Amino acid sequence: MADKKPGIDQTLIRDLANILNETDLTEIEVEQEDLRIRVSRAGTPQYVSAPVPAMAAPVQAASAAAAQVTAAESARALKNAVTAPMVGTAYLSPAPGSRPFVEAGATVKEGQTILIIEAMKTMNQIPAPRSGRVVEILVEDGAPVEYGEALIVIE
Repeated sequence: MADKKPGIDQTLIRDLANILNETDLTEIEVEQEDLRIRVSRAGTPQYVSAPVPAMAAPVQAASAAAAQVTAAESARALKNAVTAPMVGTAYLSPAPGSRPFVEAGATVKEGQTILIIEAMKTMNQIPAPRSGRVVEILVEDGAPVEYGEALIVIE
């Protein structure tokens, strides 16, 4: 009798990915018996603030106000973003050299294919989760994407 190997717990991986998103961590690792799972956000932008000299205080206040506006716009955009349901390679068109599925400014209908993610040699069509206007395409054609990564903003 052969020993049955347990499958990887997909729910655990999704839970770990959600923890990353909720806590703004870039990586989390869990080890249980012979199984070790690490989930990370590769390519996540890191923001580091440097100390500002005292004489630049008016500029700092203006920069802070601009940063708040930019942060609010970014939060709104990410709220409306279509995220990657899997890890893979994103393709914006059905074949190399052909027109992309969608472009910024285009109107899409719920269920319409907006891009393809290739995962494990399988081309997975990613549908628009809602109807609306494509505001921004956040991923480049042929770029690797991570689970939960923002791909396209639809408002």
